[in-house]
Amino acid sequence: MSGKKLLIIGEAFFPEDFIINDLAKEWSDRGYHVEVLTRNPSYPFGKVFSGFKNKLYQKTYFDSIAIHRVLVIPGYQKSKIIKILNYLCFVFFASLIGLFIGKRFDKVFVYQTGPLTVALPGTLIKLVYKKPLTIWTQDLWPDTVYAYGIKRTKLLEKSLNGLVSFVYNNADKIAVSCTGFSYKLSKYVKNGQSIVWVPNWPIINSNSTNPRVLPGEFNFTFAGNIGKVQNLDNVLLGFKPIAEQFPKAWLNLVGDGSALEELKLFAQKNKIKNINFVGRKPLEEMPDFFEGSDVLLISLVDSPIYEIMIPSKFQTYLNYEKPIFAVMKGEVPQMMNEFGIGISSDPNEVEQITAGFGRFINLSDQERLQMGKASKLLLESTFIREKNILQLTEMTFA
Repeated sequence: MSGKKLLIIGEAFFPEDFIINDLAKEWSDRGYHVEVLTRNPSYPFGKVFSGFKNKLYQKTYFDSIAIHRVLVIPGYQKSKIIKILNYLCFVFFASLIGLFIGKRFDKVFVYQTGPLTVALPGTLIKLVYKKPLTIWTQDLWPDTVYAYGIKRTKLLEKSLNGLVSFVYNNADKIAVSCTGFSYKLSKYVKNGQSIVWVPNWPIINSNSTNPRVLPGEFNFTFAGNIGKVQNLDNVLLGFKPIAEQFPKAWLNLVGDGSALEELKLFAQKNKIKNINFVGRKPLEEMPDFFEGSDVLLISLVDSPIYEIMIPSKFQTYLNYEKPIFAVMKGEVPQMMNEFGIGISSDPNEVEQITAGFGRFINLSDQERLQMGKASKLLLESTFIREKNILQLTEMTFA
């Protein structure tokens, strides 16, 4: 097993639904010795999952993979202060555990969603024990910080730029999930290492044998985290005239998140009809919702960072050969237009969102079928699981 002992570090891992679960299991099945350093599971609710205790440290298992878990501070979804404290809490406790266990591994792999601070325990292991470090970046710092509404000041900008430079210049290999990240990160990297695009692949691959019966005769479905950046208030406003004009059209929202209750009140206050708040469902049930839908919806606020981002739900949607409605700007609408897999609307223009909903309803069955077939072509040309896992394997274990 020489050279095959790997420590994966990230804020999220099973039972939370992230692609790193699939990657870790694949590596374990291939004979690599894989362990994970993460926090107690709490996403997206901001509270520890049922069946887990919020201990300073505990060890659990995912199949044969040992998971080292550290404390999480509940409530981080609703408070910026708690969110920041939670970032620092993970850095502190994960670094302590990393110093105890890091020496016995041959390689370190950081799966970075959310804060780049998650990479600091891995960087510490790299510096102390000289272990090769690979980072797979899913979220671009410092841009994401500003996109969440944090005011840009000279001190904050200098601090964040210093953090980004420190982390990436201590990495041996860097992979990014979106092509646009490469250019953004290149200005922080001084030692000339390459930045490789390795996109996500669908984390839900199973076919549905029992399509969910949804309330409308024509069903739009959004699936995933329901937060501020998903821009669903504008989506609901855009859908309001559609529900009045086409009473048999429904918008289904499958998921949970920090903005869910506020969104329910928003729909009630604005008297928006035909909104089906489904709530969070297990991953294995999602194919039934996708198969029971006519159009799948993806939405993000208008921000430069989201123009170069490919949300992971996009790849999952592609797998189900359904037309896609993208209420966002940037790379996703460009790919959709190139392959002809759906319609996009400006996230700021409510009337344009309304028009997008209406265009889908007025398409023929054949036109929608053709969009669905085109989505499979994009999936099979770009977001290929086997190819992308091989690329990450060669980067990490070379």
